Amino acid sequence: MRSTFDIRQRPPGELPPPEDAEMVGVMRRRARQRLSASGLAYVADEAVLIVSELVTNAIVHSGGREVAVILSLRAGFLRIDVHDGVPSCHARPKVSRDADEDGRGLVLVQSLAEVGRGTWGVENGGATTWCELELAAG
Repeated sequence: MRSTFDIRQRPPGELPPPEDAEMVGVMRRRARQRLSASGLAYVADEAVLIVSELVTNAIVHSGGREVAVILSLRAGFLRIDVHDGVPSCHARPKVSRDADEDGRGLVLVQSLAEVGRGTWGVENGGATTWCELELAAG
């Protein structure tokens, strides 16, 4: 699956307009449908949560104009790539305080990757964030 969509360019961290924010749900639904159609429904909950977090980060923090979501199979792993085209240092987990309302997305992605016997990382200077989950018979 490869889905690309445009977002309104704005300063990183500025709240996105509703039409951009709605794309998070659209990408979750597309990912779930593609995984179910491919016989991978057993990994869909984790993968959809990862897609949600990575797409949200791209929309909110990149300052870019376009986001691409790519789901692919590689040697027994489901790979999720989210590319926003803008190199960034925001693609790192940060320690959040209990009172913080955000900032836990990449920590969650890291945790899901560990539980799914996978890994995650960044490429292209932070313009692409990816996660791999090991596939097992479901």
